[in-house]
Amino acid sequence: MSIVKIVADSTCDLSKELLEAYDVTIIPLMISLGETTKKDLVEITPDEIYEWSDKTGQTPKTAAPTIGDAYAILQPFMEQNMDIIFFGISEAMSATCNVIRLVAQNHGYDRLFVVDSKNLSTGIGLQVLRAAAMAKKGAPAEEILKDNERINGKVRASFVVDTLTYLHRGGRCSGVKAILANTLRLKPEIVVKDGRMDVGKKYRGNIKSVLMKYVEDRKDQLLDADPERVFITHSGCDSDIIESIRQFLAGLNVFKEILVTRAGGVISSHCGPNTLGVLYISN
Repeated sequence: MSIVKIVADSTCDLSKELLEAYDVTIIPLMISLGETTKKDLVEITPDEIYEWSDKTGQTPKTAAPTIGDAYAILQPFMEQNMDIIFFGISEAMSATCNVIRLVAQNHGYDRLFVVDSKNLSTGIGLQVLRAAAMAKKGAPAEEILKDNERINGKVRASFVVDTLTYLHRGGRCSGVKAILANTLRLKPEIVVKDGRMDVGKKYRGNIKSVLMKYVEDRKDQLLDADPERVFITHSGCDSDIIESIRQFLAGLNVFKEILVTRAGGVISSHCGPNTLGVLYISN
């Protein structure tokens, strides 16, 4: 085990295989379906969320982990006096980072460092894997934190939403806008800027052609990206669409790794199925 322990919340959307390979521990956020509250990924899957949402016409409520749940996961590492670096979803979107700070304060533990990723999904994951790789090589916490300060603002996270129905159900867009966009087959690009989500380009057409156009529009940025890795993260897209995008990225001859992950329950709750993004770090 690394001297520095890397921990993240479940919105980082890293696969089980990646978490195990990089020795990353996850603290799940909470997802409430009506009166029932479950832990993201541990007790509920995105497909179960879609089924419930379509049946009820509602979207789940998502919330930060409880202080007790967070401490239960962090306690073994604290008892070993490890340096812990926690990467959380943007503080502009969630209270998760503050919950982890409270754990440290309540237990007088001054070697628990909280990083506001200012991002979501594998925009967090990119930072987590970079930090975990440094930890495995024996880098001290301060060096890892300094490196993150340098690249935190260079993480590029965006995705295209197939339908605005889920964003509407969650109160993130009006019913009129959702109906109009769905009728006109508009598929908006959502871009993370300064820790918040903003609307970018608006695409029109079937989801496969839209997603290919979205990726092609990023060609120049991708050619100038950090070559270590790029993520294709989706909320349940067809495999042929994902493969077409993977082949496009491979054809750029830039990235050492092209990683495909499926979004967890929190991200899927708000975006709905067939959402896809390409996420990377710029140079």
